[in-house]
Amino acid sequence: MESNSKNIETKNIDRRAFLKVSTAAMGAAVASGLAPFQTFQTVNVAQGAVSSDEVTPFRFAYISDSHLYEKKINDRFVRALLRAVADVNSLEPQPDFVFYGGDLAQLGQAKELELGAEILKEIKAPVKMMVGEHDWYLDMGKKWRELFGEPTYSWDHKGVHMVTLNSVVERDFWTERGMTAMERMMTVAGLDNGVQSPFSVGKQQRDWLKKDLADYSDDTPLIVFSHSPLYKLYKKWNFWTDDAEEVQAILKRFKNVVVIHGHTHQLLTNRIGNIHFHGMLSTAWPWPYAPEGMPELTIEMSRPDPFNTNDGCGDGEVHVQADGLVDKVYNLWNRTPLTVGRAYTASWGKESVPPKPNRASY
Repeated sequence: MESNSKNIETKNIDRRAFLKVSTAAMGAAVASGLAPFQTFQTVNVAQGAVSSDEVTPFRFAYISDSHLYEKKINDRFVRALLRAVADVNSLEPQPDFVFYGGDLAQLGQAKELELGAEILKEIKAPVKMMVGEHDWYLDMGKKWRELFGEPTYSWDHKGVHMVTLNSVVERDFWTERGMTAMERMMTVAGLDNGVQSPFSVGKQQRDWLKKDLADYSDDTPLIVFSHSPLYKLYKKWNFWTDDAEEVQAILKRFKNVVVIHGHTHQLLTNRIGNIHFHGMLSTAWPWPYAPEGMPELTIEMSRPDPFNTNDGCGDGEVHVQADGLVDKVYNLWNRTPLTVGRAYTASWGKESVPPKPNRASY
């Protein structure tokens, strides 16, 4: 990606000055004096008979897919993440937490991940993290674990059980080819290369998930976070999780399940049985929609303006209702926010239909 440093110079300023100048450039100030960044380890908190009538409605915000380079190489994506941080810090009241949906870095390099962690420290609310393939495959997660802890964990919040998975596990294609760490990273970051394997959750995490859910009753609402969609959308772009059906089978006994994923950089809605799926926007760039396999429930967002680098990007909120299903808010920058409500997915698209795009998607 081409650097945009002619618009804002960030190379020779310290952290505080960098944050101040960058947020000024996007027209929003990042709040200061905030709580330190929080990390979360793998846990298994089993509370037994948690039921849907015990859910207290709440909301959380999300940011995803920032794909940071070092700021001396490309500061456009840095400024976009700063804009998202300013967005969530301006929410009143503040969300219960902010979820980061993966691909914080572009090439998984330590300085990229450290820069992302530095920026995310400015968020007022507690932060929960999920790993993406761009964060992982340079050093196989070493730096990620150092900064953010284990990538697989669960917790309970106001009557909802929440699970974060590492859904970008790939079979080893690099050893027999004698690839360097960067060659492995660049291969995983590529599309249509015919070399890498599809993403998966993997047997180890599936076994963990079964154990994590074992003591929860069938009417416990679940929210599951995965970077790749936990269904099979379009394999050529790795918008695909190879063992998706096996993960879905583990979740099938629960009455209401919501899966929120990153990776696809777009407004994306699906439902398979009792599982309601919602994609997250990217702060870096929007992806086009796949030429096949698109879920019928998806209301495709309008084609982004190629002359506006922020169009089709954004962040958003998730409003969790009393039954554990969600209203998913897409805060599309430079457009009117769009909400995909629980009534839409609960009715299989018959009620509360979101507005159609005013120009064709791409």
